[in-house]
Amino acid sequence: MHRKRVTIPRSWLIPRKTSKWIATPRPGPHSAEESLPLMVVVRDLLKLADNAREVKRILHEGGVLVDGTVRRDARFPVGLFDVITVPALNKQYRMVKSTKGYFVLIEIQPDTPRKLVRVENKTTLKGNRMQLNLSDGSNIIAEGDVGTGDSLLISLPERSIEDIIKFEVGNLAMVTGGSHTGMTGRIKSVQIVRSSMPNRVTISTDDGDIETIIDYVFVIGRDAPVIELEAGI
Repeated sequence: MHRKRVTIPRSWLIPRKTSKWIATPRPGPHSAEESLPLMVVVRDLLKLADNAREVKRILHEGGVLVDGTVRRDARFPVGLFDVITVPALNKQYRMVKSTKGYFVLIEIQPDTPRKLVRVENKTTLKGNRMQLNLSDGSNIIAEGDVGTGDSLLISLPERSIEDIIKFEVGNLAMVTGGSHTGMTGRIKSVQIVRSSMPNRVTISTDDGDIETIIDYVFVIGRDAPVIELEAGI
């Protein structure tokens, strides 16, 4: 349930030596290395409480929603592009990654929340229906031309598809891992590697071209990002 604070992932933007132990994310929609427990989000990032007891009281009273759903588990994993809502403050936040690789929260408009998810895989079900396996661990039934690597803009908490952004040259993308984490630009080319190595993607940014593996590329829009993404840390 806990780990030593000095062993936390580098993406956690919290002090490492203020105490010995810290909560770990429970198995769920995001992996342990690519998420923060809700306890840390509420206490250390939002600063809505001073200690674990206060966090648990807030969550028990339904004071925090993740992707439009009340979450009472202090170890619930919160990951990239998840939307955190605090009804008592009429505020909403989105989890993003900064250019230094840290998970940070940015405040967004307190209206009907929307979320961007990536299609990781797809399965054909009985009746020729298509099930999409998404980057946040959820599944959704969809129709039309949707491929692996495409991004879906979905409404919350209904999780209905509002838009499909294709993984193709010319569209905007964000790098979510590696040395170029947090950088955004347009997909310039995709190199298919005929081996067990991952395919490579070249992205054109304001500072020049960068190259990364396809697993780190998250399409975020066509002419402009479809969600707020600014993170200055």
